Amino acid sequence: MPQIISAESLATRTGDDLGASDWVLVDQDRIDRFAAATGDHQFIHVDPVAAAQTPFGGTIAHGMLTLSMAIAMLPPGYLLVEGLVMAVNYGFEKVRLIAPVPVGSEIRAHHRFLGATPRGSGWLLRNEISVEIRGMDKPALTAESLILQLTA
Repeated sequence: MPQIISAESLATRTGDDLGASDWVLVDQDRIDRFAAATGDHQFIHVDPVAAAQTPFGGTIAHGMLTLSMAIAMLPPGYLLVEGLVMAVNYGFEKVRLIAPVPVGSEIRAHHRFLGATPRGSGWLLRNEISVEIRGMDKPALTAESLILQLTA
């Protein structure tokens, strides 16, 4: 459940660990649907037979699929500013695709609050995100997400 906080208390939360989302399965159907939506049909993602002959031993998720999932995998401690009307993805910075996500893996996003700045009629919140792969030491990716929360 997100934490609703006052705009005045945002600065006191800088550096807070917001926790991790639930685990999400990355199966071949999800990968195939992403390929269809984006037109990225590289064999390493959509051809299990050919991908089995690579060092990965099978298909892997698109890095951009993992990144797009990261923003929706919210932890229970996610911060929402009081008076929120809507929130929009403002972008990412410092995106690094560190490890491939093999088909059949479960991933989750771990968030840390880096701070907020006033922006128009709201706040631009910055979170550090690390997408973990269950059972692996390296994260799939790290990034800073920017979310614009517009308030009344």
